[in-house]
Amino acid sequence: MKVIGYKENLPIDNTKSLQDVELETPKATGRDILVEIKAISVNPADYKVRAGMPAEGDNWKVIGWDATGIVTAIGEEVTLFNVGDEVWYAGDFTRQGSYAEYQIVDERIVGKKPQSLSYAEAAALPLTTLTAYEMLFDRLEVSKDDANKSILVIGAAGGVGSILVQLAKKLTKLNIVGTASREETTSWLKELGADTVINHRNKLSEEFEKYNLPAPEYVVSLNATEHHVGEIAKLIKPQGKFGFIDDPKSLNVMPFKGKAVSTHIELMFTRSMFQTEDMIEQHHILNKASELIDNGTIRTTLGENFGTINAENLRKAHAFLETGKAKGKIVLEGF
Repeated sequence: MKVIGYKENLPIDNTKSLQDVELETPKATGRDILVEIKAISVNPADYKVRAGMPAEGDNWKVIGWDATGIVTAIGEEVTLFNVGDEVWYAGDFTRQGSYAEYQIVDERIVGKKPQSLSYAEAAALPLTTLTAYEMLFDRLEVSKDDANKSILVIGAAGGVGSILVQLAKKLTKLNIVGTASREETTSWLKELGADTVINHRNKLSEEFEKYNLPAPEYVVSLNATEHHVGEIAKLIKPQGKFGFIDDPKSLNVMPFKGKAVSTHIELMFTRSMFQTEDMIEQHHILNKASELIDNGTIRTTLGENFGTINAENLRKAHAFLETGKAKGKIVLEGF
């Protein structure tokens, strides 16, 4: 089968950073299914791992954590899927990824693909949807019926923010404040359901004052958390909840002590990485997301289609993602 992989951690402008190679097609056993991949999307996790996680020995490292495709074989313990099912998933950090014609994945982290979306449109969503859903409802434990609270989403126009804003708008009664810095991304957030969009290039406290916004009970930081933590501590309501998903080199939580703010980290890979008892929750979340899409409640966050799944196009996608200017998700389709 065709795959795109690497053996060395190299800058993306080096042609060896991602290469087209051939590997043997894996076999499905146990609770694994074998998926013929139709489309993938790229995430910040992709370039972070490509740049920092070494391949094992002389083996090719194949990354990628968003995919849609068709089940072509199932393990002997599989009960959730049959051969021929159209599926979508975000994969497992500890296994070979979706930059491949075929991939093995545990059925418990796979959902039924939305029928109303193409493979490419659906590929934009699994990782970001799981991350956003888990952040809102598993980590911050947002109540779906509380109409008197607000949430601040920092860096809201990217992949996770684009779905988190929609989920918050459609599944909760929260007032949603998103941050962006360009006219294009500001319009995008308003289209997705943000009640107010403020500029994160300015001091957040000054932006809140400018728009006469109340202190948010919830704050989610999706990037540049180190830069914003002082302003978050200043803004957030006493006994509020703060969550983040990025990788600050250090994070001083002591400014939150006076307000007894709880701090939450969301990592979508945790359930599969540690085979947690509730690992199957990702199957349920993805199926729920499929229903929300097919009934028109939420929409794809596809930003751009970078063409065929190959090393050249993936290097272009990584390079663009590394600029931090992506709006929505980048997808690639077909081999």
